[in-house]
Amino acid sequence: MIAEDESDEKSSDERRQHDRARLIVDVHFDGGDATGVASTRDVSVGGLYMTTQAEIPLGEVLTLRIPIGDQHLVVKGEVIYSTPGQGVGVQFNDLPEEARELMERELPPSA
Repeated sequence: MIAEDESDEKSSDERRQHDRARLIVDVHFDGGDATGVASTRDVSVGGLYMTTQAEIPLGEVLTLRIPIGDQHLVVKGEVIYSTPGQGVGVQFNDLPEEARELMERELPPSA
């Protein structure tokens, strides 16, 4: 039974490939019909969740400008989760190595 419990726990964790850091910053986004500023709730090298009233459809590709440390990263990401009127989950597309290194260095450790 222990093996089953461990596999159940692993399968729920496999959904998220990267540890998330709780980071609340204003991120500028632009894509499709959506342009604005939203607050992040958490960020990882794989993506982020941002709270926004804007209704951004699944599959929309956004350009994001995220303040990390003393720099601003400009990255592209695809909306993979959406709760209209509340926020969206964005998965980064082809995160440049320099951006990955900066995020790994500057993001606070996950809780």
